[in-house]
Amino acid sequence: MSDDRWQRGAEKIKEVYAGAVVTAPKGAMPFSDIMLETLFAEVWTRDVLDMKDRRLILLGAIMALGENMTFEIQAKAALRRGELSPEQLREVLVFGVHYVGYPRAAPLVAVIEKCIAEVAAEATANEKA
Repeated sequence: MSDDRWQRGAEKIKEVYAGAVVTAPKGAMPFSDIMLETLFAEVWTRDVLDMKDRRLILLGAIMALGENMTFEIQAKAALRRGELSPEQLREVLVFGVHYVGYPRAAPLVAVIEKCIAEVAAEATANEKA
């Protein structure tokens, strides 16, 4: 894989996660290198869908899999980047529960409210700084 692809991937992951995800240095972890060079350098950079569309698809898939920790990471990124408002994030759950079922979606109520509160607190702290 090329240094250019790794660098593009590293820049895109920072954008996607609003700087909240730390990547390993190039060559430290083959898994990380491959993820950056393919998923983030090639897939996330395609211009057919915008970032919000990609995030909504991803939130739905993660909700269906019951991956609460990953859902939290994506939800915070969507809020931090302004892709979704708190009301829109809550609506993702209202809509998605009918497709993924209550046992998978119900725990996400607390996850979403935690994300909204934490991102709001960050914004308040940044305004005071």
